[in-house]
Order: sequence, then C-alpha cells, then structure tokens
Amino acid sequence: MENLEKYLEDLESRIDDEIENDLMQQWKDFTDGKFQGNVFSPNRKKASKPKVEWPKIMVNDTLNDIDNMVLQQYELCSKALEAGNGEILSVRCNFGTGIIPSLFGAELFIMPYETDTLPASRSLPGGKEDIKKLIDKGVPDLYQNLGGKVFEVAERFLSIAKQYPKIGRHVHIYAPDTQGPMAICQSLWGSGIFFDFYDDKKLVHEMLNLATETFIAFTKEWFKLVPSVMEGYCINWCMLHKGHVMLRDDDAMNLSPDMFEEFIRPYDQRILDEFGGGGIHFCGKGDHYIHIIPQMRGVYVINLSQPECNNMDIIYKHTVEKGIKIIGLKKEEVERALKKGFDFHGNVHVGASIAAWDKKPQAN
Repeated sequence: MENLEKYLEDLESRIDDEIENDLMQQWKDFTDGKFQGNVFSPNRKKASKPKVEWPKIMVNDTLNDIDNMVLQQYELCSKALEAGNGEILSVRCNFGTGIIPSLFGAELFIMPYETDTLPASRSLPGGKEDIKKLIDKGVPDLYQNLGGKVFEVAERFLSIAKQYPKIGRHVHIYAPDTQGPMAICQSLWGSGIFFDFYDDKKLVHEMLNLATETFIAFTKEWFKLVPSVMEGYCINWCMLHKGHVMLRDDDAMNLSPDMFEEFIRPYDQRILDEFGGGGIHFCGKGDHYIHIIPQMRGVYVINLSQPECNNMDIIYKHTVEKGIKIIGLKKEEVERALKKGFDFHGNVHVGASIAAWDKKPQAN
C-alpha cells in the first residue's frame, strides 16, 4: 500500500493523550468495580475527524499483504476517533480462527472476496487417523503457516509504535484469535468428534491436552514479543477486562452441561490458571451451562454474541449477579432488560454507547 505513512501521520495527529487517558481510566474503573452506574457506556470527551480519506481494505487483501493488514486495523482506530465512542484504540494480527489449526497443517478456507469475511479452516482429511498422528508429534512449530504471519505482522505493529509515539502509547496490540482447546480440536477433527465424545473419549482428551499445550506455548511466545503493558488487564475487541486471555467456547452450545464439565472446563481452567485469568466468549446458546462458569477460577468477564439465543435472566443470575462482568452486550438486549427494570449492578458494558444515542461528542 503506497503512502501508508500519510494515514499513520493522520492517526498520530488526532490522538489526544488527555482524552485517551481519560477513556482508559473509565474502563479501569469499570473493570475494577469502581463504576457507580447501572450500565457502563463510555465515550471520548471529543471526537476527531480524519484529515485524509482512509481507504476501505477488504479482508482477503490483508491476508498476504502486511501493509494492507496494518492499514485495515489502524482504520478501525481512525473510525473510533471519528465517532468519539468508547472503544479503546487497538489492533490485532487479524487472520481469523484458523491460526492454531494451521500450525497442525489444517488447510485454510478462504471466503469469497465480496463477503469481506475472515477465513476459516478445514478439518483434516484423514479424520481420527490424522488426529492420532498429531498427538504422536506433539506441539507443532509455532512459526509455520499462519503462526509465522501473526508474528510478522506483530513485528510491524511494534515498529510503527516506536516510530509514532502517540500510536505507541495509546494503540494497543492485542492477542490474535487463538480460540480455545475445544474449538481447536473440533476444527481439526471435524464433525466426527461428536461421535467420539462417546466412542473414543481417551483420544479426545489426548487431543484436547495437545491443543491446550499448543495454546499455552503459542500465547507465551506471543507475550515474549508483545508483552502486556498493563499488568493484570487485557484488551479484546477494543474492550478492557481483567486477566490476560479470552477463550472462545463456541462449540459449547452443542454440548450438555456434563460434557462441558468433562471436555471443556478442565482445559480452559489450565489456560486461565497459566495466564492469570481472563474471559470466555461464546456464540449461540450458553444458558444451559452458564452455571458452571462462576465455579471456575479466574473468569472475570463473558462476551456473548447472540443474547437472543439465550434466556438472559439465567445468564445474568450466574454472571452479573455473581460479580462476573458482561462486555460488549448488544444494545437491544440492554434496552429490553432496562425496560423490565433489571439491575445490572454496574457489571454490564453495552456494545454501542447508550449515551451516544442522545448526545454525540463534538468533532474537531
């Protein structure tokens, strides 16, 4: 991408130390339980319009072009400044869910260009026999396939942070999408794993153990290169939370609570213990196993994509009412609960700022 510098210079010129420090303090107060309101809905004190027109970069154009990748990520920061919203400025090595599966040799599935969507990965063609081979080999090379690309892009982010002081201070480089042990296993194994939960439990546990070891090894390697700048805190999707990892448990919607206890909880717990806790994300339905989450050590937040698929009264009972925060909750669900008079106890962050609906900050 030609003239990358002009966009970085634009971003650098629009970042205001006082405004970003104030926003971060708002997030820390919420995270630390000091927020006094019912629903956390942060905003910047002032918005800032871009001085140049930022290009739209399609996802598929970023996968093999570092300049396109970093420009696409920094454009998100530009949009946050322009909107004056409460998103923390942050970027990531944005290669989708297939990063760790690719370390094991999984083939990527590149989405059609026009969908502008991150790639996924295909399950291994040999099914269970390929899984046995992976277990025999152990933790794979962390720098092969998408692993190497992740660290290469991270190096570029770090280089830019050194060159542009305000970007370096306020644009946070957060961890790539490493999923979670069960998501990694299901991606590699394919739908056959749902039979082998019953037919070959031993092998499933062996692969979950390998996925966990690989997740831990990759994350440790990540933190060697990109150490956390805020001890005890972590950023994901422009939101702050306690701990240093965000586990993705999308496959849990397919499992019973007993199966969650056996096949997900112990491996998630190992990772949470290793990295000082963190959060759990899930898509789809989670109200059937949510009662297990507060029993786990170091779960400080959850993030759910589809509250409409859940009995949210059950979700709230086992999260916000027990001190576990929900971040990025859809505004429609927040509005529904508020109309019912629900007390969030200051433990819910709404994904789109409620305050912004009534009053938007003045752009400079």
